[in-house]
Amino acid sequence: MEDLVFGTTTLILVGIAVLVVLLFWAVPIRLWVEAISAGTRVGIGYLIGMRLRKVNPPAVVRPLIWATKAGLDIQVGDLEAHYLAGGQVDRVVRALISADKANIDLSFQQAAAIDLAGRNVFEAVQVSVNPKVITTPRVAAMARDGIQLVAMARVTVRANINRLVGGAGEETILARVGEGIVSSIGSADSHKAVLENPDSISKTVLSRGLDSGTAFEILSIDIADVDVGKNIGAELQTDQAEADKRVAQARAEERRAMAVALEQEMRAKVQEMRARVVEAEAEVPKAMAAAFRDGNLGIMDYMRYRNIESDTTMRTAIAGDDEMPEPPRSGD
Repeated sequence: MEDLVFGTTTLILVGIAVLVVLLFWAVPIRLWVEAISAGTRVGIGYLIGMRLRKVNPPAVVRPLIWATKAGLDIQVGDLEAHYLAGGQVDRVVRALISADKANIDLSFQQAAAIDLAGRNVFEAVQVSVNPKVITTPRVAAMARDGIQLVAMARVTVRANINRLVGGAGEETILARVGEGIVSSIGSADSHKAVLENPDSISKTVLSRGLDSGTAFEILSIDIADVDVGKNIGAELQTDQAEADKRVAQARAEERRAMAVALEQEMRAKVQEMRARVVEAEAEVPKAMAAAFRDGNLGIMDYMRYRNIESDTTMRTAIAGDDEMPEPPRSGD
């Protein structure tokens, strides 16, 4: 009997403890006390309703306490709505407090919109108060005299609160500044003029309004470093000369091939003519034999022919034409 009473008492105590824990979870008494002590009027019923709406009460009430202590008039309903929309309530409140202390006109609706747009509104306010420096990558450009210059700039920007929603980011600023540097160097008559007066680049680029449509305001553009690169003009001329040389070589090779082909053709014609001469000379003995048989050629005529033939052979030997074939003899 005593064990049954002891077990029942234990179950009752455990049940009471669970109820107390659930009560303190559902009714954040400590948070309510913090709000009351800070002068922020948030009712217990509203805190319980936040639990039922799956809102973390500390994530809303504590930023509300910060705002109240900073003298800002923000409604708890607006903070809860921003929390339910997926925003960072503490970041928005910190940004509003910083903007108020820096005399920057920033409303809660504007800060909430910036936060929901995916931008860090607190960092934007800090950049608006304390401008930051963006270093561009090294940009290579060529002046009109063909010398390449490699420049690097530092861009001082300040956040533009009114253009944070829908405005372009740092990448656009860097791209525009790089394009401006290339254009400025390219329009210079000599690379020496750029080296002597590098601030002419920054003045030219700054006057173009490169921050238009961006979330920043460009305060200054300073050329941090300018180095002399390659002689692009000389390299282009060398490449052009090499290309012209290759074209000339190709044309010369074409003419040589045509000459070789023509030579081969002429040799073939010479060989053909020589073959015809040999063929014709082979017919001479036959014709002479036929003339002897028919009585059209006498012995004296034959001797005169042999004398003319010997004289021709001698003249050919004296002239040095060794390639001429010997005339056939009548007895061959």
